[in-house]
Amino acid sequence: MRYVWYVGYLALLLCAGRVTAQTHTLRQLEAQRQAALREIEQTTLLLNEARASAQTSLNRLHLISQQVIARKKVISLLNQEIAVLDKQIADATRELAVLEKSLNDRKERYAQLVRNLYTRRASQHRLLFVLSADNFAQSLRRMRYLREYASWQKMQALLIVRKQEELDKKREELGQTRTDKVALLDAREEESRKLQQEESEQKAEVQQLNKKEKDLRQKLVQKRRQAEALNRQIEKLIAEEVKKSGKASSGKRKAETSGGYAMTKAEQKLSADFASNRGRLPFPLNGKYRIISTFGEHQHQELRHVRTNNNGIDIQTTSGTEARAVFDGVVTRVFVVPGYNNSVIVRHGNYLTVYGNLSHVYVKAGDNVTTRQSIGKIYTDTENNNETVLHFQLWKEKRKLDPELWLD
Repeated sequence: MRYVWYVGYLALLLCAGRVTAQTHTLRQLEAQRQAALREIEQTTLLLNEARASAQTSLNRLHLISQQVIARKKVISLLNQEIAVLDKQIADATRELAVLEKSLNDRKERYAQLVRNLYTRRASQHRLLFVLSADNFAQSLRRMRYLREYASWQKMQALLIVRKQEELDKKREELGQTRTDKVALLDAREEESRKLQQEESEQKAEVQQLNKKEKDLRQKLVQKRRQAEALNRQIEKLIAEEVKKSGKASSGKRKAETSGGYAMTKAEQKLSADFASNRGRLPFPLNGKYRIISTFGEHQHQELRHVRTNNNGIDIQTTSGTEARAVFDGVVTRVFVVPGYNNSVIVRHGNYLTVYGNLSHVYVKAGDNVTTRQSIGKIYTDTENNNETVLHFQLWKEKRKLDPELWLD
């Protein structure tokens, strides 16, 4: 009987370990789901602002597509959470069965003990047991045994009470788990409904853009030319600064690479500090945002005839949002390029960050800026869905880098 009790106790310990691991997994999944829902909330805010105009645009389609992807992720995470709860319910049901069997066995043994004591007329039986000893020492041992036996009886009764409390608690936990599962099923149903609506909106947006293919192609050509003009301007300004730094070096400046920007010791330290913060730089704006165009050349996921090439990233935000410096540095240029309005270059040693499409600029060439300092207000295009988009680039010397790899 004791062996059976140990096996049951071991099974309960194993179940408890599984429940702890499952609870940890459930919390991780819920955290990921909440993060995905926050992404959807940000995208919804940007889309609501864009819906102020009836026009369609690539940026709107990109936002809708991102929302569809995030919604699918939420549903996938909900499915995983439900699977974990199903496992918890199954484990808890088995654990309840073990607890109920253990409790019933204890109750049965205790009931038998009580019946035996009553049948033997417990008080007389105990007295005879003591008096029938061969000597006084044996009588003392028998008395001590009876006291210990009485304590054991009380302990058995107490264990039955505790076991009953444990069983009740486990039943309550199982009921709560089943309630949580129902809530997740309802949430999944609601997310599926929203996904269906967003996919319909996405399909309608694609159809509208396909109808305007000629106009879209012209806009893309114009955008490409504007991007090339911005790139040429940046390269020209960088070349001018490299040449200027070389002339002013006189042994006090040192370039990291041949033909690169010659830095002072202070700039070398700033450059090293900037590089050490790769992956931890703050986003170049405050407030809600979504990246709507990533670095490099890409085939549009919905429009087969559309390819885009980006020297940085485009970040859509809400009207009135300000651009901010991602690190300490010095403003080297403020210039204007058609399509990108005002642009600002900030130097961080031999690294440079570019902030394009600003309607107002708060800094001028030569100004020192600090991390997260506002440098300008991002332009809002009232003729194109009220879109507010910051164009952000990151360079090292004359080489373009993917900004997303550097941002937190």
